[in-house]
Amino acid sequence: MTPEPQKNRWLNRNILGMGLASLFSDMNHEMATAVLPIFLSSVLGAPAFTLGLIEGVADGVSTLFEVWSGWYSDKIGKRKGLAAIGYFITAVSMASFAFAANWYQVLIERTLGWIGWSVRSPVRDALLVESTEPATVGRAFAFHRTMDTLGAIAGPLIAVLLISHVSVRTIFLISLIPGLCAVLAIITLVKEKAKAPNTENTWKSVRSLSPTFFSFLIPVGVFGISNFAPTFLILRAEELLTPGYGVLLASTFAVGLYTWSNVAYALVSYPFGVLSDRMSKKAILAFGYLIFGLMCFGFIFANASIIFLIILFALSGIYTAIIESSEPALASTLIAANEHGTGYGVLSTVQGVGDFISSIGIGVLWTYASPGTGFLTAAVIACVSAAMLARLRI
Repeated sequence: MTPEPQKNRWLNRNILGMGLASLFSDMNHEMATAVLPIFLSSVLGAPAFTLGLIEGVADGVSTLFEVWSGWYSDKIGKRKGLAAIGYFITAVSMASFAFAANWYQVLIERTLGWIGWSVRSPVRDALLVESTEPATVGRAFAFHRTMDTLGAIAGPLIAVLLISHVSVRTIFLISLIPGLCAVLAIITLVKEKAKAPNTENTWKSVRSLSPTFFSFLIPVGVFGISNFAPTFLILRAEELLTPGYGVLLASTFAVGLYTWSNVAYALVSYPFGVLSDRMSKKAILAFGYLIFGLMCFGFIFANASIIFLIILFALSGIYTAIIESSEPALASTLIAANEHGTGYGVLSTVQGVGDFISSIGIGVLWTYASPGTGFLTAAVIACVSAAMLARLRI
């Protein structure tokens, strides 16, 4: 067991261990994600709507495990084991893309990977809150997301370096190495305090969450409906650049732009985390929703201009940095100490349902209307969610 976190010592062994786990896990995940659109379109010959279907079904099915994972960790008073299992499932599933013969197999493997993500995410967020103090929870989440994003930078960079020398299937296999390092980081570095088990069943635990927290979930859910998978940005960049640069160079540029978005994420994540400890977390989160809307409006008018795409992908990184640190930090102020697992499970479920709707929705709009229609729909919904959050009294 570890002692209570010392005052002002927010960067402790637990925070570092979970940060390293996310760094390695995102290397694993983002290496696979960066080349997945290329794999689906160029290797398997799958149409664009399958990308949305894969992302949407994976998000939708995985949400079934999020409340359970958080609640069960509250029930047994332990979280570390569930986190390690979740990281392991994700690592193996991303690497298994190498053996896919059609997009149906990718769908199954992606879904298994997201189930692993769903098992680990609520318990990891609960561990983060319990490893720091309320006054520093924003920077703890921001540090964690920054480490996560450093992995998200390294993963696509490795993919870019490898894509001209090895097959896409080989890249999937190589991604297993950092994935297993993530599991080791959790096992060897993270220590958890003994907690009193929560004896209530799942439904009672959910119902005991505060009404204010449920009010917060409404704009979170609305935004989730707009917040489609970032793989669509890679696909759009590839489509725009292919006529002028050819498939291979366009694919390399698209993955490079995605890497750049993660660089932008890493640069702004910690500063916004510190800001959220000093200012209104609600205002900062609403600002993040608006930036996403602005990015979507920009993609409606996007062309083959590399400079314009660089700006749009930077906005992608910035909005993601704000949301992924501010949403759980704000949620921590609305959840009781003995309900962290359940609360973060419910939050992850709402996010997952939104992702399910958005990814399938934009895939359908992209294929049967136009990419611009999908981006416009997402932009409007995001702006509505920002207004709803701003009016919320929390």
